[in-house]
Amino acid sequence: MAEVLILGVDPGLNRCGWGLVVRDGARLSHVAHGVIAPRKQQQLASRLHDVFAGLCEVIARYAPHEAAVEETFVNANARAALALGQARGVALAAAAQSGLTVAEYAPATIKKAIVGSGGADKTQIAFMVRRLLPTAGDVTADAADALGVALCHAAHGNLSRRLA
Repeated sequence: MAEVLILGVDPGLNRCGWGLVVRDGARLSHVAHGVIAPRKQQQLASRLHDVFAGLCEVIARYAPHEAAVEETFVNANARAALALGQARGVALAAAAQSGLTVAEYAPATIKKAIVGSGGADKTQIAFMVRRLLPTAGDVTADAADALGVALCHAAHGNLSRRLA
């Protein structure tokens, strides 16, 4: 089985986490991770552009084979949900522009795949990501969430085989 490089994205307008994992059969390895953090004082369109450009830069640099993005959760604050949806949209567009097929996973699915419980919190996700990918080091919550998305896809995805 060939190695598959997976980009995981935890979309956000203030902090968009990204993480790259290689799946080689049953073996998983950390490649890179980071956070795109547009300046908060920028207007919305500029912040969305920064997220889009940052993800396009990551994709161009690492050339992942597949991408996975966390789905938007229902938020009581409609304005926050709309902003998150817009950030998620630019993440999907950046992957699509690069020709990547994108899988989408609900937050509970990601948490269950990483921690074993759909109700896990960010601290638990970060702890398990560090355990599963020890070379990732001390990752921030946003980058840990993005690596969690990539790990979830590695466990559930198999897009390459379905599309071949």
